[in-house]
Amino acid sequence: MVTREIVLAALKELILPELQVIKQDQAEFKTALALTNKRLDDINAHLVDQSRRIDDTNKRIDAIHTDLIKRIDDTNKYIGAIHTDVIRRIDDSNKRIDETNKRIDDTNKYIGAIHTDLIKRIDDTNKRIDAIHTDVISRIDDANRRISEVHDDLLARFDGTHLRIDMINQRLDRQNEVVVQREEHYSLDQRVRHLELEMQQVKSRPAA
Repeated sequence: MVTREIVLAALKELILPELQVIKQDQAEFKTALALTNKRLDDINAHLVDQSRRIDDTNKRIDAIHTDLIKRIDDTNKYIGAIHTDVIRRIDDSNKRIDETNKRIDDTNKYIGAIHTDLIKRIDDTNKRIDAIHTDVISRIDDANRRISEVHDDLLARFDGTHLRIDMINQRLDRQNEVVVQREEHYSLDQRVRHLELEMQQVKSRPAA
């Protein structure tokens, strides 16, 4: 019995200090655990709030996504309509360009034909001008020859006329010396005037 008490007393001396330490550690652990639990509760509350905010954000994202999808679809439809209209306009422009090019080609062909015809007409006109020029030169040469011949003939006629006038004057002088009658003198004077008139007519006569 005494031994048991001694053993119990010895165990108490050994175990009780450890138990005190354990109790103190347990109390500190409980305090730390309580703080940790409170911190966890705060974190959970924060996480719940963040989760709610994330849900709200997701809802907004879904709404924005839906609106964006709708807007994108509408934009795609609008772009498709614009693309179709632009393609139609481009096709119309290409057709008009093709028609314009065809008209330009036709105009160029027409201009080419006119140019060819004008070149031919100009060549024909130049040939006619050359022929006319040659003929005119020939006619001018012939006219110059005839003028020279007429001039020479007129000079010869003038010389002959002057000679005849001189002879007549000599005869008149002789007759005046021989016959001084008034009637004969008047007749000779008339003849001289007549010859002078003929001389003037010959001088004024145009060359044939």
